[in-house]
Amino acid sequence: MKITDIELTRLNLPLDPPFRAAWDPQPRTDFPATLVTVRTDDGLVGYGSGDTMDGFDAYRSLFIGTDPMQILLQVRRIETINFHGGRYWPLEAALWDIIGKVAGLPVSVLFGGARDRLPAYASSGELKSPAERAEVALAAREAGFRAMKIRIAREHLTEGVAAVRATRDAVGDDFDIMVDLNQMWRMAGDVEAALPLAKVQRLATELAELDVLWLEEPLPQVDVAGARRVRSVSGMQVAGGEMVRSLPELTQLIEADAYDIYQPDVALAVGMYRARQIAESANVRHRSFTPHTWSNGLGLLANLHVAAGVDAGPYLEFPWDPPGWTPERRDFFMTPLHIDGAGDLRVPDAPGLGVILDPEAIARYAVTG
Repeated sequence: MKITDIELTRLNLPLDPPFRAAWDPQPRTDFPATLVTVRTDDGLVGYGSGDTMDGFDAYRSLFIGTDPMQILLQVRRIETINFHGGRYWPLEAALWDIIGKVAGLPVSVLFGGARDRLPAYASSGELKSPAERAEVALAAREAGFRAMKIRIAREHLTEGVAAVRATRDAVGDDFDIMVDLNQMWRMAGDVEAALPLAKVQRLATELAELDVLWLEEPLPQVDVAGARRVRSVSGMQVAGGEMVRSLPELTQLIEADAYDIYQPDVALAVGMYRARQIAESANVRHRSFTPHTWSNGLGLLANLHVAAGVDAGPYLEFPWDPPGWTPERRDFFMTPLHIDGAGDLRVPDAPGLGVILDPEAIARYAVTG
């Protein structure tokens, strides 16, 4: 079997009203996505998404005529490009979609088949007032979620802690709350200094008193000693690694025991094959793996298959923050993913990734020219 074509379809969903993510200084007025379509000489088609794939056209010829089943060689090809260009892991997801179809199995089974569903946590994105955040948390619990992650901006710590406190008061003790500081990486153009270790330690102590399950990305990636210090001072789990660029970097973080929970996104960080290696390495050290999933529904699906295959946990991230961020917005070019009544996200039982594309939406939101 050989790859005969790799097509990139640029999509863009206008957002009205705009969505203001806590980690982005600019409101998002649209939501771009790139759908990767891989075709083979046997007539099989695989789909992937989750990153922009900007600049990929210069490297397309490296893959045409190669065997999609030789996945390790394909991963290595993508890794050689990462040094020079972008992160093209949606291509790997499309290749796994083909491999699953060849095998007649969901990709999660090829990754270990440990679970057919995972409990999901509602991952919020916007900064809201304490009352508004508590209201959304109650709606999440009503929808079936058993946990929620709240973003705190480094320039609004007091308001962030107040939002966590109001949420805890609203949902009670039988609902898990996580907090994300988003200090491990930066959006393009964000040159403001990270919070110092002493201030993060004080924040972590306050959050521990509110029974926060984990504090995510409390410090820049280089400050491994600081991350360990936050854990020891607060007694709270520390999570990170969602955008770490390479397997060696993540391996070094695990060997240094930087975090309790490792979160590489298969669409944005190290891909599916390497994420499984990280999961196994973390698990044998009595640490956890649960990927970041904030891209779109197809990126979420790719993460779900890896996470279910390797028995990730304790939860899987599910971007959900209505009315600004809903499954319908996130998954605008496909059948939206939803949790079931028990708060679980089920793995599709179709061969491959199990994505159901929406041809009308793809035609409507395709970027031309």
